[in-house]
Amino acid sequence: MIPPKNVSAIPELKGNTLRTYLQVLKHGPCELRDVQHSMDFSTASLASYHLNKLLEAGYVRQDGSGRYVASGEAVGDVLEGYSKVGSTILPQSAFFAVFISILIAYFSYQALEAPSFVPYLVVVATGAALALWYETFRVWKKLAI
Repeated sequence: MIPPKNVSAIPELKGNTLRTYLQVLKHGPCELRDVQHSMDFSTASLASYHLNKLLEAGYVRQDGSGRYVASGEAVGDVLEGYSKVGSTILPQSAFFAVFISILIAYFSYQALEAPSFVPYLVVVATGAALALWYETFRVWKKLAI
């Protein structure tokens, strides 16, 4: 097996090839027809084309029964900045964005007791939340899940 290369060095790991890899990663061992149908490819040869590109790059391998399996070594390269939670792939900044949003809600509620603290809370909290959500959506859009 060819060791996985750096994602930025593999121009073919984008678009449908990247989507095909994510499909295999999320749903586990897949047969060619499974990939074709789940990706809405018009022909099996199109699915085969993308899977072969992934095989050559070392991002997937075939098991004994001919099904395609995501290579464990490649996951870190492709999903840098992401976390896999079950079958869902989320940007790591999403966890921080949720945490900061919850803190903002809590401290906003507490600021009702001390109204003079409210403007500072609003400015700092809104800035932090906007920065985290911006980064989350930027990274999420890059992967185009």
